[in-house]
Amino acid sequence: MESYLVFKDLAIIIIAAKFFGIAARKCKAPQVVGEIIAGLIIGPSVLGWVAQSDFLAQMAEIGVILLMFSAGLETDLKELVKTGPIAALIACAGVFVPLVCGALLYMGFYGVAPWGSEAFYKAVFVGTILTATSVSITVESLKEMGKLKGKVGTTILSAAIIDDVIGIIVLTFVIGFKSPDSNPVSVIKNTVFFFAFAIIAGYISYRIFKIVDTKYPHTRRIPIIGFAFCLGMAYIAEKYFGIADITGAYVAGIILCSIRDSEYIAQKMDINSYMLFGPVFFASIGLKTSMDSVSVEILIFSIAFVLVGLVSKIIGCGIAARLCRFKSLDSLKIGVGMMTRGEVALIVSQKGLSAGLLTPVYFTSVILLIIVSSIATPIILKVLYAKDAVTEGKTAS
Repeated sequence: MESYLVFKDLAIIIIAAKFFGIAARKCKAPQVVGEIIAGLIIGPSVLGWVAQSDFLAQMAEIGVILLMFSAGLETDLKELVKTGPIAALIACAGVFVPLVCGALLYMGFYGVAPWGSEAFYKAVFVGTILTATSVSITVESLKEMGKLKGKVGTTILSAAIIDDVIGIIVLTFVIGFKSPDSNPVSVIKNTVFFFAFAIIAGYISYRIFKIVDTKYPHTRRIPIIGFAFCLGMAYIAEKYFGIADITGAYVAGIILCSIRDSEYIAQKMDINSYMLFGPVFFASIGLKTSMDSVSVEILIFSIAFVLVGLVSKIIGCGIAARLCRFKSLDSLKIGVGMMTRGEVALIVSQKGLSAGLLTPVYFTSVILLIIVSSIATPIILKVLYAKDAVTEGKTAS
């Protein structure tokens, strides 16, 4: 393949992703949904203008790294510590219930798999996809209603942060166990060693960045060094510990989230991600999604996958919130607020595809879950808060 052809592919991807991203936003859906649809339309499934290549796959991998690094940078550690125990309990329930329900759903369709078999890990991986939470739509909805800074809004945000951390750890374990030359002890050992390394290296790196940040505040060298640190952590995680590279990138973001220029680094990363690497990643999901092999069985599975994904989050997070003495209606709000899925679910799915735990046809299920949850969450939240307002009015009168 001639090297210059990649320029044509990139030009088509960027224009199509931007056009459909804007169209999705106009329809009150996340922009990433439009970018995925763009990939579907320009890819082999519809128009065939762009085909997946090794170059685009590598570009998409950088896009994943940037997204996870940015997610780590935007973590508010103070808020995380403040709401700690309650948010952690809700997050744990919000990971455990969807994980189990997703695995049971897969086994219900394809048979009960014995412990440790390849089919068993595929079932667990389907559950792992359902553990991810994306609260960007929830945040926007709560902002519009003026409820973001309330107890419910703060709890949802903190629980979502912890939820993603736990979900990435689960992903790390599942991919580690799937490897034929690994065993449970080595996976656990490598994971513990990586996080021990991350704590030590993170503390040293944080102190160095703090000094550089004080001496050269708000200069371009800060985000450049930060990005290099992110890539280094991603490489070390995969190469020396057998941990997913996105875990290393996410940890790098968390390490730097408390320095003074963390927002400045995030802004510079967002420029690269927004203009090039992000659209390539999300469009590549569409390019990889195989519509040819979508059967009636897959469609039925996709519908069940969406229902289980939504209901399991509401049940897991809602019951945990109720146990933490939230009112029934507030518990339901927290459950609904946690049920949106987005970038992390796609990133997890992408990793499963690379590890042989997922086939491209199942991206249809994941994309459907993202679209339905993104549309349903704000609508249900508005209904619940309206009901809350009516109840308060009756009490006052």
